[in-house]
Amino acid sequence: MTRPLLTDARRPLTFSIDAMNELGELVPTRIAGEHPLTIYVDNRELVTLMTLGGAPEALTIGYLRNQRLVGSIDEIAAVQVDWEVNAVAVRTRSGQGIAPERVEKRTVTTGCGQGTVFGDLMDELDRVRLTTDRRLDQATLYATLDSVRLHESIYKQAGAVHGCALARAGEILMFVEDVGRHNAVDAIAGQMWLDDLDGDDKLFYTTGRLTSEMVIKAAQMGIPFLVSRSGLTQMGFELACQVGITMIGRAQGKHYLLFTGEERFDR
Repeated sequence: MTRPLLTDARRPLTFSIDAMNELGELVPTRIAGEHPLTIYVDNRELVTLMTLGGAPEALTIGYLRNQRLVGSIDEIAAVQVDWEVNAVAVRTRSGQGIAPERVEKRTVTTGCGQGTVFGDLMDELDRVRLTTDRRLDQATLYATLDSVRLHESIYKQAGAVHGCALARAGEILMFVEDVGRHNAVDAIAGQMWLDDLDGDDKLFYTTGRLTSEMVIKAAQMGIPFLVSRSGLTQMGFELACQVGITMIGRAQGKHYLLFTGEERFDR
């Protein structure tokens, strides 16, 4: 793997403002940041994301990965974030940018902040092959939920964000929060590429709904287990059945609903 040249341009995750409570008192209150970040690939504008700004380089790489606009981390030469102009410049090794046919078809998804899916990603799911020999047991699920609960988070300080975690054997490997769950997923996907991590023995946790977009991204990352404290959509359910993901929702404490992939789950 050839690691691209990266900036480290993290933004403050929370800000303090005064809010008035029900008694008319001013109360110092932490609120989540939100910043526009326009992605340029080889000097051509691609999309503007609204983000917390905690991991803009990983977010950009993960976005390009999950939209299948680049095939591997080796295609990216540099990712340079400049918050003075709210932009990130991606330079590919070919210098040719993104093929026009990859971006001419766009689907606006149900993700917070209106995520986008380029191209025919659903058609390409037929080529995704998840490992079939990994299993998840109930004790590991509970350990993961407990690790997420104990994790320091922006949500506890300010609310208004979604969180995603990558876990293995009940241990949190990465935890990312952003103003939209799709951003948090993409940031983890990007960091997995940077760290050369595969997903076949991992569990992905999200605070958001289990939609078609979430299933597509988990499948592309090669992750066989998808868990949420929230519910699911019909298309999310159908796609999880199609690709063979074990999907668990309404998961908090010792409670959960196993929706798909029960053949991989041990009580």
